[in-house]
Amino acid sequence: MSKKFGATSTADEVLAGVDLLGKQFLVTGVSSGIGLETARSLVSRGAIVVGTVRDLTKAEMATASVRDAAKQGGGRLTLIELELASLQSVHACADKLLADGQPFDAIIANAGVMAPPFGRTIDGFELQFGINYLGHFALINRIEPLLAQNGRLVVLSSQAHRVADIDLDDPNFEQQAYDPFIAYGRSKTAVTLFASEFDKRHRTRGIRAAAVMPGNSFTDLPRHFSQEDLQKLFETVGEARAEAGLAPAELKEVSQAAATSLWAAVVADKDDIGGHYLEDCAVATVNDTDNPFADGVRSYALDANKAGQLWEKSEALISAASEGLDLAINSAEL
Repeated sequence: MSKKFGATSTADEVLAGVDLLGKQFLVTGVSSGIGLETARSLVSRGAIVVGTVRDLTKAEMATASVRDAAKQGGGRLTLIELELASLQSVHACADKLLADGQPFDAIIANAGVMAPPFGRTIDGFELQFGINYLGHFALINRIEPLLAQNGRLVVLSSQAHRVADIDLDDPNFEQQAYDPFIAYGRSKTAVTLFASEFDKRHRTRGIRAAAVMPGNSFTDLPRHFSQEDLQKLFETVGEARAEAGLAPAELKEVSQAAATSLWAAVVADKDDIGGHYLEDCAVATVNDTDNPFADGVRSYALDANKAGQLWEKSEALISAASEGLDLAINSAEL
């Protein structure tokens, strides 16, 4: 890590002077926001990016800027359909990638939702747990053989992980009242634990994994918030940080929010970041203060025992849902 980057660094600054010709990346959620900027910056350096989208037709138009950057930088963008709220779609996407056999130097799990009204995925999981975490868990573990030796996995977490630890007994809000932001926080804690456990399981072949807090920016992620609610959230964050004597939270441009993901996937020493939670292009410090809007990572999000338990729980949930899916498919065929 010879060059120092920080909170205001942009995606292009992080990748300045980096030649990615022939390098291949999988990025989930490339049709908008941070995912779009991540893909654009990669292809502009010559990289081949396979980007997942929910709607191929709409995404063709939405990713025009990425294709323009690819033409100028020598890279390429290929789109593949993926609905993380459906294990059938996850399996279909994974199987297509496996059939293509294209190895990836890094996978960046970027797609997600934030604080929607209560709902369930097609397979019955609470939406945020199912999309932000379980869908990615199922996809990445299925295509893990495609990660090149010494490859990297980057999963997008959030400062919101500080709001809530996971609940292994009731991950889908079947026994308790639903709170959209608590559910969001739990899903991002789960994502962070996933990175830690994936790193532990695959580091023997040089693969390292890290969770990233990209920073707060104006994207369509908080689309379930009204403008008034979003303003109240920003005010709450500001007041909480001021009471703790912390500097005001700065909103990032999307190009800045994509920087830490790219730093982790390409630039940083993988052995320095493996198994860690990153923010502002650096390994975050453990900070267990109660303030949910403080910087740093809560220790529960890096707890090795909990990470292992969550992995086993996730495998069981997906296995049960997949068995039900297979039965439904077989019945339909009959």
